[in-house]
Amino acid sequence: MDDLIPRLRAVCDLDVAEMREFSGRHEYDGTIQDLSRDGVTAGLARLAEASAAGDRLADPHDEAHLATFENAVRVSLGDLELHRRNPMPHIAALDLACYDREYAPEQERDRARNAHLAGWPRAIEAAIDTLDRLSAPVAAALADGIRGLPAGIRGPVDERVTGDALAAHARLVAFIERTAAEGGPDAALGTAGLSALMSSAEGMPLDLGRLGERADAERDRLTARLAESCARVDPGRAPLEVARELVRDHPDAGEVIPAAEHWTRLAIAFTRGRDLVPYQDGECRVGLAPESRRWAMAMMSPAAPGEPEGPSWYHITPPEDSWPEQDREEWLEVFSETTLPGITVHEVAPGHFSHGRAIRRAPTEVRRTLHSAAFVEGWAHYAEELCVEEGFCADDPRFAIGVWLEALVRVTRLACAIGVHTAGMTVAEGARRFEADTHLAGAAALSEARRATFDPTYGRYTWGKLEIMALRERARKQWGTAFSLRRFHSALLALGSPPLGLLGAAIERG
Repeated sequence: MDDLIPRLRAVCDLDVAEMREFSGRHEYDGTIQDLSRDGVTAGLARLAEASAAGDRLADPHDEAHLATFENAVRVSLGDLELHRRNPMPHIAALDLACYDREYAPEQERDRARNAHLAGWPRAIEAAIDTLDRLSAPVAAALADGIRGLPAGIRGPVDERVTGDALAAHARLVAFIERTAAEGGPDAALGTAGLSALMSSAEGMPLDLGRLGERADAERDRLTARLAESCARVDPGRAPLEVARELVRDHPDAGEVIPAAEHWTRLAIAFTRGRDLVPYQDGECRVGLAPESRRWAMAMMSPAAPGEPEGPSWYHITPPEDSWPEQDREEWLEVFSETTLPGITVHEVAPGHFSHGRAIRRAPTEVRRTLHSAAFVEGWAHYAEELCVEEGFCADDPRFAIGVWLEALVRVTRLACAIGVHTAGMTVAEGARRFEADTHLAGAAALSEARRATFDPTYGRYTWGKLEIMALRERARKQWGTAFSLRRFHSALLALGSPPLGLLGAAIERG
């Protein structure tokens, strides 16, 4: 018997890769979501039928949470048809790295991986047929990730299955490379499209102009904080000059993962010592990112709420040995002694790893299953500044400098997302914006700018953080002397990963 109500199941069926890995719905193991035009149309029809026939949930917050996700998928796949213009859903559907984490016995995961691989030819042909609105900038930005998909093939696999899958993959790579060279130049969703995508996902109205103003104000605040912290290192020089020199102090490529392990231990110990989050258990391991996911420099793959207890993985992407020396050096600056600590706080504790431990205890299936991306990233981004406030590495100004630098990167993402999708900004112009407003340069700045083309909501880090910080001030005023960080964080995380428009329930119920 299915343990999900039909409305929730219909939503899950339209986001299979996310549900399998981050919600732990492993009934989807070995299957690939049908992202053909007909497949998506049929899925949306099932959603409409379930929504029309389904009862409203008894808890008003959970009802609003589920209704937000129902509307969001109608907008993203129905109105905007993102599966026709963006390979990301198809990459996620094909990705085999979801079977690497130890959520089940190895043989069971190998069987699922092999069944999944056997579905590649049909799914890839559907992807090539469906991506009829793919632009050159998006294809170029995702080409490396698509090339890396076969790295997930491992274990005992039938040679015929592997051969058919690799042949299909070669056709997909050729299609992407051809589109990158010959496709249309416009990756923009437009003002109405970006606004609809962001507002529907978070269950709240959105004025992109106003959000842009908030981003500018946040950039100015962060620039001032950076200046204060850099003055502790060298008061006579420009802050970004000081910061750019600091980030050149970094581990070698082979030392990045041990350095991340060191900061993981410190971040977890600090979070426990300050009692910042409601749950302090679980195992977090650190390792090399799967090749198909190396478009991201660092990411968390958590033990999902629908799974038995198991380790979470903090994945790191060092530069490739084959890269030019300058590109390697610029990429390694991301893992400097100044920036890696803040990145680790974001990914591990009290960021994503800690959040994942709370999601496992969320009281309802809706909250354990449906996760707002802006809340997930906003929480982890909020955690960085929280650690500055609480005195993590207070005797070393480099930690705070790293937090401000990463925050400037995040707020520049928001500016570039709005610029690329509503104001005609090119990838090259976006890269120059990152080089002007942050410490990033070269390959790292270009990577960040390219991400705007295929991840149009990557401004969610700053947006989510700003909403959480605003809610915290409301809680301070309404709770008065009864306010504490532990109470606020516990009330907030009891909601799971709520859409930003529903955050107020934390104060009402906390």
